[in-house]
Amino acid sequence: MRMNTPKQVTAATLARAKREGQKSVWLTAYDAAMARLAEQAGVDVLLVGDSLGMVLLGFDSTIPVTLEHMIHHAAAVVRARRRAWVVVDMPFGSYQQSPEQAFANAARLMQQTGCDAVKIEGGETMAETICFLAARGLAVVAHIGLTPQSVKQFGSYRRRGVNEAQRAQLLRDAQAVTEAGAVAVVLENIPAELARELTDMLDIPTVGIGAGIDTDGQVLVWHDLLGLSERQPPFAPPYAQLGETASQAIARWVSDVRAGRFPAEDSCA
Repeated sequence: MRMNTPKQVTAATLARAKREGQKSVWLTAYDAAMARLAEQAGVDVLLVGDSLGMVLLGFDSTIPVTLEHMIHHAAAVVRARRRAWVVVDMPFGSYQQSPEQAFANAARLMQQTGCDAVKIEGGETMAETICFLAARGLAVVAHIGLTPQSVKQFGSYRRRGVNEAQRAQLLRDAQAVTEAGAVAVVLENIPAELARELTDMLDIPTVGIGAGIDTDGQVLVWHDLLGLSERQPPFAPPYAQLGETASQAIARWVSDVRAGRFPAEDSCA
């Protein structure tokens, strides 16, 4: 008797979902256990985000994250997935120099991890690079609005698109990455009405994070969703308080060890 194999999510799946008005669900994942749990819960896309630098590695931004870091974590996620589409962030410095540099590093990412797509921050300035990659068979997800790799330039993680000049630039960015061949675009921390306008304007799926309810999909960072973050973004109320639960469990275990209650005498019998 043949076992049913889950149908693989692809870029075409997400495009069809947009046409049919169905929301796609994206979640960051950084290891095999996270990938398995997210898939079991019904997540469509696993994003191996360079946010791992802040939530796993202790950096104060995503800038110190290297290609080797991304390969290590993405390979673990891909090994565990069965049906989800796996997107991997290109880290800072791995694609900005030239389209040729971007292709070499994206090809390495895909060959060494088995991921399905790469994600690049930037709009008009990255259109040439996206076009170069797309013309060579790579699936590219664009990322505009708040782009964390540019935090040193902007000086904060504040909302983008809040004045007319920023709004006009985001409209140009969205159009440019779409025409360049991006298969989807992440809209981060922009006004909901602007995200709605971009979603209606673009043929490719939009994925919001802090961009209101009208995007074609939503993405969150694993730690924000589950209450594991040190500071919770205002647009991401936790759906659980796993940090508090884990801390309480560890504290009980520490107390039991120190009081001689762990392990129980008969537990090794």
